[in-house]
Amino acid sequence: MIRFIEDHRADHGVELICRVLPIAPATFYDHLAKRADPSRLSDRAKRDEELKPEIERVFEENLSAYGVRKVWHQMRREGFDTARCTVVRLMKDIGIECVVRGKQPKTTIPDKALPCPLDKVNRQFHAPAPNVLRVSDFTYVATWQGFVYVAFVIDVFACRIVGWRVSRTASAGFVLDALEQAIHQRRPAQDQLVHHSDRGSQGGFNRSSHHIRLYSV
Repeated sequence: MIRFIEDHRADHGVELICRVLPIAPATFYDHLAKRADPSRLSDRAKRDEELKPEIERVFEENLSAYGVRKVWHQMRREGFDTARCTVVRLMKDIGIECVVRGKQPKTTIPDKALPCPLDKVNRQFHAPAPNVLRVSDFTYVATWQGFVYVAFVIDVFACRIVGWRVSRTASAGFVLDALEQAIHQRRPAQDQLVHHSDRGSQGGFNRSSHHIRLYSV
């Protein structure tokens, strides 16, 4: 915001710009004064200006691969008495982050070739009774041995998980196993249950609907 005012002050004037933006002219002028005279900065701001180049140095000396925890520990080893939250904040301000090894796990993988049935829920996730509306999804969880995928089915009325499964792979099978468990645990009346899921090819509408019809008969 300060930079925007500086870029356009010659055309519109500081007061006019500040009248539109949520900032007081005094705040802008105070920022300029502190930038011209760093001694007017607060103690915290002075400390931040001292730590930022040190954080960048530690980050670059370690192949730009260190995250917050390692940067913080390295600075502590070098004698910098700083809190972890300060390192988090300053790394975010500087715009540096660690290298993430491996591939980011994916959950929803849309299959545009499949037809998309109408959304019977229409984002209104309310149910007047149990076994009327269920929603399902799956996500990934980090464990000591790597990522695992967890599929779950929730009864909207009770806000309770009625079926779930864990798998090392994001296949359709384990999603349908969770749905099957939910059906066996609380058998819904035929033609009264609406099952809502996303368009992911692993657990899309067509297979889920087929499963519901198969086990509800």
